[in-house]
Amino acid sequence: MISTDSRTTIFNQLSQLVAFNSVHGDPALADQAAGAAQWVVTALEESPIEFEVSSHLTVDGSRAIIGYRAPEANQPTVLLYCHHDVVPAGELSAWESDPFTLTERNGRWYGRGTADCKGNLVMHLEALRQLATAEAADPTAPKIGLIFLAEGSEEMGGEGLDQLLADKPELFRSDVILIADSGNAAVGIPTLTTSLRGGAQLTVTVRTLDAAVHSGMFGGAAPDAVFALMRTLDSLRDEKGRTVIDGVDTTTRWEGRPYDPENFRTDSTTLPGVELAGDESDNPADFIWARPAVTVTGFTSTPVSQAVNAIPPMAQARLNLRVPAGIAAAEIAEKLAAHLKAHVPGGAHIEVEIEDINDGFASDLSQPAIQLFQEALSAAYDGAEVVSIGSGGSIPLTGALQQQFPQAEIALFGVEEPESRIHSANESVDPTEIERIAAAEFAFLTKYSQAAAANTK
Repeated sequence: MISTDSRTTIFNQLSQLVAFNSVHGDPALADQAAGAAQWVVTALEESPIEFEVSSHLTVDGSRAIIGYRAPEANQPTVLLYCHHDVVPAGELSAWESDPFTLTERNGRWYGRGTADCKGNLVMHLEALRQLATAEAADPTAPKIGLIFLAEGSEEMGGEGLDQLLADKPELFRSDVILIADSGNAAVGIPTLTTSLRGGAQLTVTVRTLDAAVHSGMFGGAAPDAVFALMRTLDSLRDEKGRTVIDGVDTTTRWEGRPYDPENFRTDSTTLPGVELAGDESDNPADFIWARPAVTVTGFTSTPVSQAVNAIPPMAQARLNLRVPAGIAAAEIAEKLAAHLKAHVPGGAHIEVEIEDINDGFASDLSQPAIQLFQEALSAAYDGAEVVSIGSGGSIPLTGALQQQFPQAEIALFGVEEPESRIHSANESVDPTEIERIAAAEFAFLTKYSQAAAANTK
């Protein structure tokens, strides 16, 4: 598989990178985000691949790091994407070890960003070390063009990189785009992600009173904003927990690899006895990859610790909307807003604000470079069949790149898998996934370059 020295290098690099609490947009952590960005700059400058390295301050205040190597002798250019920002660690007491100290337990490496997405960043670096070794062994062969792109605000929507792409598309121009920000269906199962959901954020505010009033004097008759909002949100589910949005088809089926319900229960940490959405005719893959979904990600009224005997005059919820590829997220967001307004009870005043709209993405596995990448991925996993899955997550940049460079072939993959528990406490990565994915990426870069050279003879 891989040498002990190589694994040590991967561990050391990931350890250094995980040490940065690089949450974008938190002023208290600005030095941490800057430190992670500078770490990437240094890593590229010290890479055995000779890059022209640039750091770009984007409109959202994040740093996008780009390493560029020009192609030789009509060779194509491949863009390698990852991001160096992370989500907040959350409650530290929920972690079994310090989230910013890479810790090995039972064969896995734990820490914030180990799988999403710093593990992918060091995976790229390992693939490039292997490529440099191969190029040194055959110095006369023309070198493939490379763009190493590490984003700094992906977890917060990636507005900065989107604008940089719009303003300076020449920085990203490539023939193949390898987006390492996804992962395998399970450890040891080589996987390509063929679709990403788009989505939007909605803030719903319900008001029923001008001010809080005494529940003893007015309770039971005065309209309660919390109950009004809860009843409004409840209209978004049928009796089996399926999403319902007026005027939107929420019954479509996923046509790819199904998601075993028992595996889904384990992967999603569903508690014993708690029913999954739907019935025996539904598969979890339908819900997370093929249908619109609405999640309440935040709720505001009077905190329990501050509760008094008063009727709340206002309640607010933050909704995360996800829509499958091929459906306009803006259209579904507007229909969701209309649904909420139509179902608010008793004439309660309701406001709906829509933000952060992004459309989904679907890839074409029949393209020649993507087929070559599948072969390399299978070989890295000892000939295992490459499976295709969807992703409930969104990577807005993917759609923007596809729109900017419609001829470019795009593959989504990565080192994470369900046991990684990304965005949760005790996030982890299986180091063999980093090693195998790096081997696949190196093999692809080599074979793609060789194929291009053969075609020019």
